[in-house]
Amino acid sequence: MIYFITGNKLKFAEGKSILPELEQLEIDLPEIQEIDARQIIEAKLSEAFKHHKGEFIVEDTSLYLDCMKGLPGPLIKWFLQTIGNIGLVNIAERFGDPKSTARTLIGYARSPEDIHFFEGSVEGHIVQPQGEAGFGWDSIFQPVGYEKTFKEMGVEEKNKISMRRVAFDQLKNFLLTETQ
Repeated sequence: MIYFITGNKLKFAEGKSILPELEQLEIDLPEIQEIDARQIIEAKLSEAFKHHKGEFIVEDTSLYLDCMKGLPGPLIKWFLQTIGNIGLVNIAERFGDPKSTARTLIGYARSPEDIHFFEGSVEGHIVQPQGEAGFGWDSIFQPVGYEKTFKEMGVEEKNKISMRRVAFDQLKNFLLTETQ
């Protein structure tokens, strides 16, 4: 059994659909503010070991705007709280560059000495909000090659192509090779 340390039911459901052996563990881990997602994951893992022993994962999902040289990245939560989706759209429009990348970084740990990282990313564009307001920035992120935003896709369609899916697939493949 692997524990996914998250309070987010949607993230957990997506992870469990790929790794059925996942169990949710709600521990309120402090999150350092850093532009390097790997440092955030390393700090979360370190803190998690103070509360739990055994196999577990933590993750961080970020949104990188090309026009801002990668910001907000892991600071997306704070950008959403201050300027919201419309503010992000306005920034992309004013800079004239809507290109963006959505990334998920998963840290998988068996012990403090046995840690592995898995990253998934999806290239896309920042667009005017489509669909009702929902989870984070889903209504303004349109993946390359699609006519819909993540929000318009709905959970099932989005989860087939999401950055979290890519990272979890990497983790799943790693676990399968470990058991052979």
